Amino acid sequence: MQSDAGTEFTMSFEDDPVDAPRGRIWRIDLAAAVVLTACTAFWGDLVGIGPRSPYYLSSVITSILIVLPLALRRTHPLLMTALISAGSFAQVLLVPAPTWALIAIPMASYSVARWVDGHESRLIVVAGGIGSIIGPIRWSVKDPINSLNPDLLPIVAPLTALCLAWTVTPYLLGRRDRETAVARHERELAARERYESELIKHEQQTRMIEARVRTDIARELHDVVAHSLSVMIVQADGGKALARKRPDAAVEALETISETGREALAEMRRIVGVLRADPEDPKPVDFQPAPGLSEIPAMIAKAGDRVQLSVTGTQPTVSPALGVTVYRIVQEGLTNFLKHGGPGSQATVALIYQPTTISIEVANNAPQSDAPGESAPAISTEGSGFGLQGMQERVNAMGGKLTAKPTRSGGWVVRATLPLTTKVSAKASRNGQEWSKASTER
Repeated sequence: MQSDAGTEFTMSFEDDPVDAPRGRIWRIDLAAAVVLTACTAFWGDLVGIGPRSPYYLSSVITSILIVLPLALRRTHPLLMTALISAGSFAQVLLVPAPTWALIAIPMASYSVARWVDGHESRLIVVAGGIGSIIGPIRWSVKDPINSLNPDLLPIVAPLTALCLAWTVTPYLLGRRDRETAVARHERELAARERYESELIKHEQQTRMIEARVRTDIARELHDVVAHSLSVMIVQADGGKALARKRPDAAVEALETISETGREALAEMRRIVGVLRADPEDPKPVDFQPAPGLSEIPAMIAKAGDRVQLSVTGTQPTVSPALGVTVYRIVQEGLTNFLKHGGPGSQATVALIYQPTTISIEVANNAPQSDAPGESAPAISTEGSGFGLQGMQERVNAMGGKLTAKPTRSGGWVVRATLPLTTKVSAKASRNGQEWSKASTER
């Protein structure tokens, strides 16, 4: 998976290290079993049963029955156990001496313990225990090869113990290896769950970041475009109304339109530049200073003489994030006034600088559709609510408060109070330059 920061997450796991392996492995076991069967079947026995012995054929057949099932030791271990047990008991009954086929017993014991879970794996121990008792006794009785030899009787017990160890020791080793594999598998499952949980968390964070970026871009586009177009439309309508009677005022309106359009175009280009910038490009994007408190008077002047600015207190030095927040709140308040205010309506912008807070108030009186004079009509545009939503998001990010409501006289007022120093604004201050760049001069 590729993250937004360019980090690739990869992790691999075994399918199941506890279960017996499948695929080509059974062919390897089959080849090994065939070779081992040929060796044990035709090498004779430990006590000299040769081709001329009456037990030779029985020895060969039972050895094949004992060793050949090892081909199934990892794919079908229980079936292998049944076949080897049957062959072993047949050999004990038919052949009066141990053969090389006994080498299959510890291999079978280990395989069952390693690849079979639960009480079923203990069947090999039971079968081995029975064979360990019957075998030594059978090999010590009188027969055509071995007459009853009292000297052999004392070794029956040690031989039985040896046969038990021949079966039990590989079984214990197999159980140990299985438990180790189970523990490893559980760790890998836990690691997989953590990995998948991290992926889900990462994807959720990525979606949240993308949603926040989209919101920031939408807010910036709204603030830049809506305000600039509102100013341009108002000035254009006013210039059209004044063109005949006051040409100089019409020219001034056209100059305002031209200047506002250029500024809007420049801000739009900066937004596009941020969106299209290559993060791996060593050449940084050329960002202009973010608008702040000092740019507010010029913005209000472009709106015309219908808007008055009132400043109380001394302008403080604030972070870029706080400065651009105040600027955008005033800008959005003026945008709403220009869009919805009537020809005779007036607006006031009040900035109150206090030791710990900045208060902003943008208020306008009721639209006066029948007001005398040559003012331009209000812009006929239905509000989408994005502007107020954007203001609320900005104020929340700075830890402030915002109210926007109609007045009793039919006008509208927007009030915001922003702290100069809070945990939220301090964090925004530390990242203010990057934040203002990423949102194209907020």
